[in-house]
Amino acid sequence: MTADRDEPFAALETRIGHVFRSRALLAEALTHKSALAARQPRRASNERLEFLGDRVLGLIVARRLFDSFPDAEENSLAPRLNALVNRAACARAARRVDLGAAIVIAPSEEADGGRDKEAILGDACEALIAALYLEQGLEAAENFVMRAWADEFDTVDGVRKDAKTALQEWAAAQKRNLSYELIERIGPEHAPRFVVEARIERAEPARGEGGSKRAAEQAAAAAFIIATGIDG
Repeated sequence: MTADRDEPFAALETRIGHVFRSRALLAEALTHKSALAARQPRRASNERLEFLGDRVLGLIVARRLFDSFPDAEENSLAPRLNALVNRAACARAARRVDLGAAIVIAPSEEADGGRDKEAILGDACEALIAALYLEQGLEAAENFVMRAWADEFDTVDGVRKDAKTALQEWAAAQKRNLSYELIERIGPEHAPRFVVEARIERAEPARGEGGSKRAAEQAAAAAFIIATGIDG
């Protein structure tokens, strides 16, 4: 690895408070698939690590919610989990540590604003969590998540069980229209997953996922509240 390439990695390590023993693992976590053909076709992209990181993140957040809401039922915890464990939340966490500056991407993708694209940032953030987990265990991954998601946790602690009602009340008070749109239906027929987007005038939409449209709408409402920091 060249000194020029190593500098953004070292700067990122300073920002996240962890120096990797394996720079190869860190490089894999930060390598977008667009860079492979253009640079090193034999290097792995971060897609496999992203898969693992998503599960590690889910465990960490689920445990945090389980401990923080000892009296909450599953139908109250699930929307909070789905609001915190999704691509948009990962992208926001990535921006907090300026992860985009260290991502390895093709020049064409960089010219197209790839370092700030939600999908690229979200995937790289999950891959970084996986790399931390593989190198030093769950504690290292958890330390990163607790720091990068701190603002999200502070907000979700105040999200009421019925996030849809809270968001509807806020939108009405602001005299803004609120709507929900089904973005996609994924998974097998016996266990479908729904992705829904909450949309409010003059605001960035927020997405949520759930095993039913209703659950996905609740998750989207919670995600909107968390992302915008509104007082639900």
